[in-house]
Amino acid sequence: MQNSFLSAGQSLSPRSPALLIPTDFASEGLLPYHSPMISEYQAKLYARELLLRRPADSGEKLTPVLMGAKVDLNPHQVDAALFAFRSPLSKGAILADEVGLGKTVEAAIVLAQLWAERKRAVLILAPASLRAQWRQELWEKFFLPSVIMDRKTADNLRRGGLNNPFKSDSIVIVSYDFAYRNSQILHEISWDIVVMDEAHRLRNAYRKSNRMARELRAALEGSPKLLLTATPLQNSIQELYSLVSFIDEHTFSDPRTFREHYAVPDEKAFRDLRRRLAPLCKRTLRRQVTEYIKFTERRALTQDFTLSNEEQALYDRFSEFLRQEKLWCLPSGRRPLMILVLRKLLASSSFAVEGALRTMLARLEYILYHYREYRAGEKAPAARLAPLLDDVEILSDEDPPLWGIEGETIHPKEDEESIREEINSLRAMLLRARMIRRNAKGDALLAALKTAFAMTAELGAEPRAVIFTESRRTQSYLFKLLSAGGYRGRIVLFNGSNDDPDCSGILARWRERHAGDDCLTGSRDTDMRSALVEAFREDRPIMIATEAAAEGINLQFCSLVINYDLPWNPQRIEQRIGRCHRYGQKHDVVVVNFLNRSNEADKRVFELLSEKFRLFSGVFGTSDDILGGIDSGADFEKRIADIYQSCRTPEEIQASFDALQASLSGEISSGLRGARQKLLENFDTEVTEKLRVYGRECAASLSRHEAMFWDVTRRELADLARFDPTEPLFILEKSPAPDTPAGVWSMNGEGHAWRPRHPFALRMLEGAAARRLPSALLHLHPEERRIAILAPFSRQSGWALARTLSLSALEREDHLLCAAVTDSGLRLDSEQARRIFDLPHDVASHESPVPPEKLLSLLHDALKTDEERIREELTRRNGNLFDDEMEKLDRWAEDRRTLLELRLKEMERAIGEARAEARRHVDLQEKLRARRAVTALEHRRNEMRRNLFDEQDAVDAQKERLLDGLEKNMTQRLEKEDLFLVRWVMTA
Repeated sequence: MQNSFLSAGQSLSPRSPALLIPTDFASEGLLPYHSPMISEYQAKLYARELLLRRPADSGEKLTPVLMGAKVDLNPHQVDAALFAFRSPLSKGAILADEVGLGKTVEAAIVLAQLWAERKRAVLILAPASLRAQWRQELWEKFFLPSVIMDRKTADNLRRGGLNNPFKSDSIVIVSYDFAYRNSQILHEISWDIVVMDEAHRLRNAYRKSNRMARELRAALEGSPKLLLTATPLQNSIQELYSLVSFIDEHTFSDPRTFREHYAVPDEKAFRDLRRRLAPLCKRTLRRQVTEYIKFTERRALTQDFTLSNEEQALYDRFSEFLRQEKLWCLPSGRRPLMILVLRKLLASSSFAVEGALRTMLARLEYILYHYREYRAGEKAPAARLAPLLDDVEILSDEDPPLWGIEGETIHPKEDEESIREEINSLRAMLLRARMIRRNAKGDALLAALKTAFAMTAELGAEPRAVIFTESRRTQSYLFKLLSAGGYRGRIVLFNGSNDDPDCSGILARWRERHAGDDCLTGSRDTDMRSALVEAFREDRPIMIATEAAAEGINLQFCSLVINYDLPWNPQRIEQRIGRCHRYGQKHDVVVVNFLNRSNEADKRVFELLSEKFRLFSGVFGTSDDILGGIDSGADFEKRIADIYQSCRTPEEIQASFDALQASLSGEISSGLRGARQKLLENFDTEVTEKLRVYGRECAASLSRHEAMFWDVTRRELADLARFDPTEPLFILEKSPAPDTPAGVWSMNGEGHAWRPRHPFALRMLEGAAARRLPSALLHLHPEERRIAILAPFSRQSGWALARTLSLSALEREDHLLCAAVTDSGLRLDSEQARRIFDLPHDVASHESPVPPEKLLSLLHDALKTDEERIREELTRRNGNLFDDEMEKLDRWAEDRRTLLELRLKEMERAIGEARAEARRHVDLQEKLRARRAVTALEHRRNEMRRNLFDEQDAVDAQKERLLDGLEKNMTQRLEKEDLFLVRWVMTA
């Protein structure tokens, strides 16, 4: 068993058995799960220490939460979480680590700590596609309950009598759109924290046109916020104003003043802006954490193929069909989107095209025979269209003309002819598609799999592949193709519904296998995703997935990603590859792409994605800055679709792609990389060393706390459970409470997770901490556990006193104080006094004599010294926080004055122009009217001057209110409790 301190390259993992070894145990050869049973005095002391409320800047603040986490943690993540707690006066923070460094985990640590502090009003805003991932991550890694709030869930809660469905005992997860539509009732709740994932979506909140961002800011005003984004600054420094204004409206005054100061920043402006952002924004770079995070590489493999004559004919005809100026089969308002989708299906497989043709035919049949509803704008639901899909085959080309009132109940004749002509075109293409039973790209997949599996084997990885496709029909085709090609029984499908019999069987077996485990959530969608991923990891080496798997699942155990269909959106490609090429991946990841060499547009798209965006090779995350320059990638995708749609000749295609690439170069280079570095990135050479030291300290703290927790567990549950002598595991013989079932409980992932914040564990700790104990005589046995700093006191005796100190100022924090003296009057330092209680000992007597008055006085003096030190530190810390708040408010006030002065200058210019205009008039009446207009402007100017002073008075009043609140909160309230007084005797 290895030492608890991390060696180079190790990650900080509270689930690792190594972290169950306290610092001294490694040299002693002892393991905490079979070390001597602790005494009731140790149990009380350990329980109190585990329940302490730590200061916001203490590395131990998060230790109990981290002990219960089922996740590999890294020092920068704990550092980021502590940054979010940096100041009780803070209204939030932006966590802006580069892609792949675990911002979700950082936020989850914060939520877990707040949850442990009984703060339950927690809201998470995320893109709709990431809601399930959040729910799964919170439960699987931190055992935090959550609910995805959507329209269906909200309606059910309202029917159950709950007026505001956002009031919940669980963490509430919502999409941005749903939050926007329900912003009014969101405002009714005083949230303890609001997490905003992919927060760069809000960076244009300063624009009046961004109604959603502005409404959400108003609805969540006053609630602390945690914004997560890898790209807080992409296209304009103005975006920083929007993000920061979500957190604190007093960091910057208003958009206009911000522009005046920082629109074209010089070095002085950069320094000022960085100083303002420093308390709010935390960004860690990948290069700063390479010592303890291993980044593997991407290796690209391109599989060429050429369409058969039949496939090429279908491709050409369908492509030309989509270029028609008028298409009845596509809704006119959504035509660009539908064209984009159809072109993706066209590149996927003939089977995907066949399905699309059927759907379009069904729409035309509906339009043809339901003209009145079509004119009224009625949209046929999917269920209504379904039977029409089967009717397509029985309709002949000689259908009689429609009967009715032309232009009212039936189409005008020319429209009817146009629709029928379009129907005939679709039928002809559908017939071509049906005749194609084999795809060249599918055959190429079989060859690519063999090559890629051989390549991953050379890299030391297991033969496992995730194959992404854009189409469920293509997914079905590939399943049949691979099953017939030697992979039968070794494939798992993953899509948006996962409702086929095989998936249902996988879920049933998974639930049976994990019956009673904490991984069961009760949600079919969440459990299904877990079951499919486990099947892929354990016994089915191929996963064929649609875009549903591109977000929300972690597949770092797989090192082969196959883009059977290649998206045009670079962000989506990055998401796909990122399922496998992420933290925890042990091997280089092979990325396979398919390329139709005979298609000029396909070749240029691949060239852009491969060479310009560098998506398929190199070190993890090299595309971060580049991707940041194209926003969400949706516009880039549309521009490519326009080229496919408008260009027919190779020359036109080349010219259009050349223009696109030129414009991209400008956009990517103008991504404000330099500004981002100056404002957000810490280039201090000590950062890496700081994280290295922090990692060791955090690992040691976790080790010590886990050992204490396990020791208390063994003592307090000795009559209820059987303990494994070699593992941190016990079998609970009988359920002591409804929330604690009988069975296997452990700290290493087996059975139920035993963690300090489990309700039963919390009750156990609170019971041990509250136990009243008399004075006692303890016989200490240093020979059973060597503690170096206690060696000088061998065979001596003395007295020890343990006390808890609770201080309330801006926040409440607890401290454990220990004092010890020898019979000769030698005072032990604080660490030595605390470590005395870690020595194995016997309780020889509960009737210890009272210590001599001199020694008792020394004990109290030692505790008083520690108490004064802690109070001085608290005063210093709160004073610094107060100074930071005052500096921020002073700058805000200066910004307000700057804005008013700008407006005054503008008014003076307007008055000067009005006076000049008045002098130009010849007619006396006109001069009078013009002079009255000047006078009105002068009145407004004078009023603005008065407002300048009023505004300063308002700022001063706000300062006074803040000062009053701080004075009240910073008044220290002190509580002390002596835990026990003991006499100690060293036996060796």
